Amino acid sequence: MPRSSYAFARSLLLAAACGCRPNQRLRSLAPTDRVDVRLVSDEAEEITHLLGERGRGQAPADSDWQHLFATQGYRHLAERERGMRRAFTDSAFRAFVMSDTLLARAPELDRTLARLEHVDVRAAAAQALAYLPANAAIRAHLYLEIKPATNSFVFTGSDSVPSIFLYVRPHETPAQLQNTLSHELHHIGLNAACPDPAYPRASQAERPLLLFLGAFGEGEAMLAAAGSPNVNPHLADDDSIQQRWNRDVSHADADIAELSRFFRDVLDGRITSRDSVITRASSYYGVQGPWYTVGWLMASTVERELGRAELIRDLCNPVQLLVDYNGVAMREKSIALPAWDTSLLDRLVALRARAVSADQY
Repeated sequence: MPRSSYAFARSLLLAAACGCRPNQRLRSLAPTDRVDVRLVSDEAEEITHLLGERGRGQAPADSDWQHLFATQGYRHLAERERGMRRAFTDSAFRAFVMSDTLLARAPELDRTLARLEHVDVRAAAAQALAYLPANAAIRAHLYLEIKPATNSFVFTGSDSVPSIFLYVRPHETPAQLQNTLSHELHHIGLNAACPDPAYPRASQAERPLLLFLGAFGEGEAMLAAAGSPNVNPHLADDDSIQQRWNRDVSHADADIAELSRFFRDVLDGRITSRDSVITRASSYYGVQGPWYTVGWLMASTVERELGRAELIRDLCNPVQLLVDYNGVAMREKSIALPAWDTSLLDRLVALRARAVSADQY
């Protein structure tokens, strides 16, 4: 059966299973050998349906709410939020949908959803693949979401399918949309090409530390979405957002010092539990914290000075990215780059060598 026919048939089976409306979609967007992104717009479509009823002065029926809460997009969103220990209830979400603020946005949400349901992911996928190993493939669901939080993100839930949750943002320009998609598609491709090692010889604190070094992938995705180390990652955004990014990158020296203290706290045994490592590491995300800014600085420096091929070789070994970046920072004094302490990097290299099994290293 042709791919498009299979996707359509599968969408009908899913609709029958979950009670979703027949016009809701799960279809492939421009599939290739390395890219297969499937659109899932059922949650957003149900919400616009509810808003349409409210706009006509009709109170949504219980069956309308049941349709919404049964959608794949809603159930997967709930799984993600609850998995992150965030409050997420049907009643709170119902209040969000029934708010006057959301009702006032109904016309623009309708127009934006119609546009996004025909989004072409090819250019965004090509941008991401240009910064990924040759074996990288992007297989994902793209969820269009109307929700209280305005962020977009990647999540893999109990169905084991990597998913992009794309917030329906009415005033997002095509350039901003491509940047967002390229960023999230890079995450998915990198996770597929570079699965996390088991690190069987690491302690309960060392293992999450080694895994969190992969969080510098946020900065790598910023670079991939920009397409060049010489392009501001927020070129498509307002001047104020570009200025904030430039200001945050200028703090890289202090951020490297702070991250170094965190790494040493684990290496020296001052942090010994997995949960403590996760809590500390998670604090470096922020809106676009050190995982983004320091990660981008290192990745863009390695590409600019050593070439993109070298950067791509480092993607599956975050410790090597730190080492390669530091080599440039120590050698090219005229660039005035903040550097890592070489003894700390030696310890991280030794930790990774000890932590992995012989067939992984």
